[in-house]
This record gives sequence, structure tokens and C-alpha cells, in this order.
Amino acid sequence: MKLIVISSSHSSENESKIVTQLFEAGLETFHLRKHRLSTRKMKEFIKGIPKHFHNRIVIHSHHNLARSFNLKGIHLTKSHKKHKFKTWLTLKLIHLKNPKIIISTSFTTIGELLDTTHENRYDYVFLSPVFDSLASRFQGGFTEYSLKSALEKTKKNVIARGGIDVSAIEKAHHIGFKGLAFYTSIWKKKDPIEEFNKIVEKFQELKIPIE
Repeated sequence: MKLIVISSSHSSENESKIVTQLFEAGLETFHLRKHRLSTRKMKEFIKGIPKHFHNRIVIHSHHNLARSFNLKGIHLTKSHKKHKFKTWLTLKLIHLKNPKIIISTSFTTIGELLDTTHENRYDYVFLSPVFDSLASRFQGGFTEYSLKSALEKTKKNVIARGGIDVSAIEKAHHIGFKGLAFYTSIWKKKDPIEEFNKIVEKFQELKIPIE
């Protein structure tokens, strides 16, 4: 299963350092999701992480930076998908620079997941909210039955997002998800690295290979 960490929505002075430590602890995929940052600030954030870890970063905005840095991928939001020609052109230029760059997106309904027009367009997709929120009263939007049924039918690699913590790993694996995206469970802890290590240990305990 893929183990993905999504960045905190708020910036902090030592965040690049924490992300670097996560990479050093074994994190393979980090989603940099900070829509409020300017292109310059986003550049500074990436530059604050050692160059040899840049190929583990997926950016959600300022996609043209993928032409300046050797990034792992780009994530397309609803806004990007609405501006079809602009996004197509950006992707075309990025692929010329990095043919192996991965593309991901987010879905919030089973219908989107089962829509065959999306087949083979994305390397993986987030589906949310899967479980009850860890930080608010929002509840998961799906039943276990509907999730299992949809995941059996779709050809997409689906990553569970929303309410994901250590306790959700076994259930998400049983349902059939190809990975999990951790957010609140990492950044709301006093020690994000310690929490990440607990997550890795749980994967190992359950004998689930980490990608």
C-alpha cells in the first residue's frame, strides 16, 4: 500500500525540516498542498528540502515548478480540471521535461470513481471523506459495502483520505484501498516524526508492504 503524507495547510518555520525528517524516516510520497503560497514561497519551501528528496514531492499548485525541480508528480484539483486547455498545455510541457512524472487527483463520490472516462488518466486518485474526521464532526461519506463494491469494479488505484490514522490502516486494507493519505494524524501531534514511525510500525505489524 502507498503511504502518503499531505502537508499541513498552515505554514510553520520548521516545516521543511520536519518534511526532510519524514523522508529520512522512509516517507516515499509527500503531497505539498499549500494553495495560499505564492510561487516564490513555494520555491523556497521546496529549496528548504535537500535536492535528493525532491523526487518524492507531489505539488497541488504552481505546477510549472515541476519544470524547475525534479519532482515526483502533480495533483490536479477541480479548478485545474475545469481549465482543460491550460492544464493540458501545462502537462504537455512538464512531460517534455519529465516523462515519468505522476498525475493524481481527488474524487468525492463513487460515481466519479466508476466513471470510465478517467481510466488510465491518473496514476492514483484520492477518495474522501472515507472515515469520520479526526479534527471535526464531519462523518465519513460512504458505507463499507459501497466502498468495497466500488473498489472491486474500478481499475483506478484509490487512496483513502479523511479520518486516516494508525487505527484505520487495517480496515482500509481490508476494504481494498491501494494506499492511505495521512494528514491530521501527523500534523496535530506534538511529534510528527514519532507518529509517522508508529504508522510504519503498524504496517509492519500487519505485514502490509509499504510503497
